[in-house]
Amino acid sequence: MSSSNLSSMKAEEAYKLIIENKKLLILDVRTKEEYEKGHIPGAKLIPVQALSARMDELYEYQDSPILVYCETGRRSSFAVNYLIENDFTEIYHLDRGIVAWKYDRALG
Repeated sequence: MSSSNLSSMKAEEAYKLIIENKKLLILDVRTKEEYEKGHIPGAKLIPVQALSARMDELYEYQDSPILVYCETGRRSSFAVNYLIENDFTEIYHLDRGIVAWKYDRALG
């Protein structure tokens, strides 16, 4: 998962990025059920297994910052690699996923 397009970040850094960057897309790649139990406010849900079929929803963000997360960081790693392969330019990966998120969560 090494690329000049990618930055892995801890929850504190991701929170700061969300506050400072209003153009940021927050991408949750968990299941709908996981999302409804709690997600980062403003996150767009596209489960990792649906990512390739729903890429048309993301191309407008190809040159915008995208923060990708899942529960623990494993599924989001696959999503990050897929985005890189599809020429997305500014990707941030939430290290250790939402389990490391100690800030407010929106409920579905």
